[in-house]
Amino acid sequence: MAVNSVVDRSGTDAVGIVLKQLESSGVALLVGTVVDLAGVTRAKGIPLRRLAAFQDSGMGAAPSWNVFCVDNGIAFTPSIGVVGDLRLRLDTGQVRVVDDGLAWGPANFHNQDGTASPLCARGRLAGIVDSAAEQRLFPMMGTELEFTLCTPDGGRLPKTSWAAYGLQSVVAHREFLVDLTATLEKAGVGPEQIHAEYGEDQFEVSLAPAAPVGMADACILARLLIGIVAARHNMTVSFSPLPWVGGSGNGAHLHLSLAREGGTLFDGGDGPHGITAEGGSAIGGILAGLNDFMGIYAGSIISGQRLQPGSWAGASACWGLENREAAVRFLAGTAGNPHGANVELKIVDPSANIYLAAAALLGSALEGIRAKLPLPAEVAINPAESAGYAAMALNKEQSTILKALENSALADRILGPDIVEAVVAVRRHEAKQYEDSTAAEIAAAVRFAWSV
Repeated sequence: MAVNSVVDRSGTDAVGIVLKQLESSGVALLVGTVVDLAGVTRAKGIPLRRLAAFQDSGMGAAPSWNVFCVDNGIAFTPSIGVVGDLRLRLDTGQVRVVDDGLAWGPANFHNQDGTASPLCARGRLAGIVDSAAEQRLFPMMGTELEFTLCTPDGGRLPKTSWAAYGLQSVVAHREFLVDLTATLEKAGVGPEQIHAEYGEDQFEVSLAPAAPVGMADACILARLLIGIVAARHNMTVSFSPLPWVGGSGNGAHLHLSLAREGGTLFDGGDGPHGITAEGGSAIGGILAGLNDFMGIYAGSIISGQRLQPGSWAGASACWGLENREAAVRFLAGTAGNPHGANVELKIVDPSANIYLAAAALLGSALEGIRAKLPLPAEVAINPAESAGYAAMALNKEQSTILKALENSALADRILGPDIVEAVVAVRRHEAKQYEDSTAAEIAAAVRFAWSV
């Protein structure tokens, strides 16, 4: 439940209202979360009596929180070392009750003087949304959360018959799925749909479209709740891009729609499938930025193993109507699509910082509109069967995609050089840590790195 969804988020009166609602719900512990640049959710907890302090002055966190790594190492950079302090300031208006005695809310990184930290991914996304609004553009985003259920000790569940997208798979896990649905609804994160996925013991929860920051917040909360509910049913959850070598990968696809007053950019135009000229430029911008932002969308040590042709991971730099092998799948505004026309970026996986991935996607679209880029030719077949496949295949080598991110002027403009430097440092730490490991050893080592 949203405990403060309709009141002013600033000031002591709002804090008092939230405090009373939390107390009446039996909450004892409130955790505020940020997502670091390795895609891992980090948290600070407080007793309720400190709610005002969490909002106004924040809780202390070393700058190194941003360069924590999946193995809990620290990837210090020339600008991030052992000296300094940041403050995690709670967004009180987004607090939710999540479980018996526990509440959650997203937080932002601030400097000691109260200014926003340039390392804050959530703040960066909010800034890009503000830039869009200055151009009278209003984005909405949605996400799909794919995850794999595992045993309490991190292994595969006992072998049973599995039907991809099948009813028998839902029935086999019905107690978990019913509990999860009720828990998500109660917490105000109502899913659009829940279904069995292709891989064994793999499910997907699709979240409703929302403003970009709200979408990313809901994603973090949903992942928290999925983990809590799984534990109630004696299971664990992997959000790894590839929990097991040879198995199915988990995606974290992002959907984007853009509107101006009076119409959307992806519908009602003269282009293919009704795409407007600006909508075509937005798609062009997204595609033009793919190589720069692969290190954001799918930059972890395990990400490249998911991005294979035939896996519906979108491993080709192209777009197409309902083309699930294209990096950008276009969904037309039809009677079968009640949310309206939008684009889906398929390459994003759960190791990404969702706030940064959303910022990169939206920022790329805005760059395309600003530059009036043309809409590239549509690929209406499996890209792997196209004569131009070699030119479209996205690079999956971590070292190459990190070099592209490091040298990208586009990434510096959209995300800021501080974030780019830190992301590259974190991912290179992963490469060094696991350079002598086999693919199977890497998959096992990071299977639960992005779980909550």
